[in-house]
Amino acid sequence: MDSTQDQFITALAKDILTREGGFVKDPDDPGGATNFGISIHTLRRLRPGQQTGPEDVAALTQEKALEIYVTEHFDRPRLASLPQPLWPSVFDMHVHSGANAVRILQSLLGQMGLDVAVDGVIGPQTASAAHEGLARAPAHLVDAYGIARRDYYYRLADQRPASRKFARSTNGGKGGWILRAEAFISPRFHLSTAEHRSRTGAWA
Repeated sequence: MDSTQDQFITALAKDILTREGGFVKDPDDPGGATNFGISIHTLRRLRPGQQTGPEDVAALTQEKALEIYVTEHFDRPRLASLPQPLWPSVFDMHVHSGANAVRILQSLLGQMGLDVAVDGVIGPQTASAAHEGLARAPAHLVDAYGIARRDYYYRLADQRPASRKFARSTNGGKGGWILRAEAFISPRFHLSTAEHRSRTGAWA
């Protein structure tokens, strides 16, 4: 990977940092104690044999978080093998939801008729299918991924009432999850307030 790509990845990581909040220990978040989007579970995996508690999560620095973003959410899942236009949204989603970011892409590619297993792992098959998908729909694949990501958040909130506060604000508008997904979708595909309220109307 050349220096220009390294700089681009670093810039993407810094953008993710601006979307992630600081230290949070929300009982409704399955990720547990989290800081800059790095959960206590991730820190425990990266620090085998150590006693890692919420105080260690709170002590995480922005510099360390950026390092973890790149090593654990870009390099390890091999995002560089995907077409570059997909990097921003898939990278952001991988920090937010781990391998589900890849499963969403694989499901989308499968819906396009491409042969790909939905296993959350980027191998030669997924990489090839992603490049073919972009070649087939160069003006639409990135938006389609963002929309699939938004739909994933809505489905998650459908299934888990405790998560609805992350998809819908207290006044009934779009919550953080939906706004985050739409940051990677062209404005013409954003849901209107009325459409969002209709989508979430069945929630208590």
